[in-house]
Amino acid sequence: MTVYIDPPNWPGHGRMWSHLVSDVSYDELHRFAEGIGAPPRAFERDHYDIPSHRYEDAVRAGAVEIGSKELVRRLTDAGLRRPKGRPA
Repeated sequence: MTVYIDPPNWPGHGRMWSHLVSDVSYDELHRFAEGIGAPPRAFERDHYDIPSHRYEDAVRAGAVEIGSKELVRRLTDAGLRRPKGRPA
């Protein structure tokens, strides 16, 4: 099982955010997110939005830290990328 997280570089709603993804399956991603207490509403198409204050929680739970471009590459290579405007 490998779940990845990028640095909290994404601004929104007055805070910074990371993206949490799996390169195996959405089921794996949902299980991991549930395990760290991420609410279902944090799931957006192909990733979970994780606020910066929860970043270290995800890493301690086993998420692998990688850059944003590498995160997107792994998600795309796994066939799990769902860009905006495409059906889920």
